[in-house]
Amino acid sequence: MTAVTTIDLSLPKMRSGKVREVFDLGDLLLLVATDRVSAFDVVMPNGIPDKGKILNQLSLHWFGLFGDLSSHHVVTADDSEIATQLGAAYDERLRGRSMIVAKCQPVLIESVARAYLSGSLYKEYLAAGGAERDVTLHGIGLPAGVPLCGKLPKTMFTPATKAQEGHDENISFDHAAQIVGREIAEQCREATLAIFERAVGICHNAGIILADTKFEFGIRTGELILIDEILTPDSSRFWPQDAYRPGRAQDSLDKQFIRDYLETLDWDKTAPGPELPDNIVAETRSRYIDIFRRITGSHPNL
Repeated sequence: MTAVTTIDLSLPKMRSGKVREVFDLGDLLLLVATDRVSAFDVVMPNGIPDKGKILNQLSLHWFGLFGDLSSHHVVTADDSEIATQLGAAYDERLRGRSMIVAKCQPVLIESVARAYLSGSLYKEYLAAGGAERDVTLHGIGLPAGVPLCGKLPKTMFTPATKAQEGHDENISFDHAAQIVGREIAEQCREATLAIFERAVGICHNAGIILADTKFEFGIRTGELILIDEILTPDSSRFWPQDAYRPGRAQDSLDKQFIRDYLETLDWDKTAPGPELPDNIVAETRSRYIDIFRRITGSHPNL
């Protein structure tokens, strides 16, 4: 198996992200999910075969479940329709990993929902003294003594900046409102928590804990809509219910597996990233397929 890490087409490219290539189709965009993988904001030299297809198809599955809660930007992900639209510019490598979407104005914050204390927020919690006393982080009060990966008293909306360079940073709701306007920030919070709550139930029925996730929104014709990807192993923490134990790092069916491996290396988390060994690549691919199967009940079209 070969990872698809670059795709160039005879179309104007708007940008090349950590994972996605974005091409300009006039009033529309072509989003192509490559097999690139990033960690600590560094793209690794080698990718994970079929990762882009899994992300693309899982996002499409989720988009279809939340239509009553939020519109989205997808126009079509049908390969034959995309091939017809692109004509001579079509490349067979696009199959299964592409979608045509509506252009919109991106909302310049990340909308993050957390049901468990993990990742960057846990580090901030410890630094603020949360192990010994109640603390307030980004305007939200948290009780003392919540363990690593412990369940939070209630689901938190923790927006973050969308950094062009370096790391995204957790911010308060008021700071988010200063960036995007209070009405838009409130709409993002409401939609994020509603979608997350439904997704938590779906994952629970599949034997999965959805610990946290991030959404991106855009504005189109005055309406807030979901954009980019949603509830994938790149943007979410998925933990098997039967292996969950608070107070330690969890078994994961997401990108955390790669982060955990990289933490064992003598690497300063700056580019260039290290080449991922074959066993890490194979196990990551297996975990991405596993979470897809558990959530959708079917195998991704690879």
